[in-house]
Amino acid sequence: MTISREDIEKVAVLARIRVDDEQVSALENDLGNILDLVDQLSAADTDAVEPLAHPLDAVQRLRPDEVTETNQREAFQAIAPATENGLYLVPRVIE
Repeated sequence: MTISREDIEKVAVLARIRVDDEQVSALENDLGNILDLVDQLSAADTDAVEPLAHPLDAVQRLRPDEVTETNQREAFQAIAPATENGLYLVPRVIE
């Protein structure tokens, strides 16, 4: 697949970046190479390949789900500017 000079200039305008004429020709070659590589990857037969969530067979170590700290809500709310029924009150930001 090839990319045209007009495509590069259009993308540059949309991305709001300035691209010089000499950069356009270099980008034309580089982006063309990248698109050729993508075409090669797309042509690979992956029908018999099972999808992976991760390329390594890594297993996450799990810990028991248990409470390790004591409830200090009253202590924290004692220094809060405003609370009500165990909730922190904050100023309204949306009218």
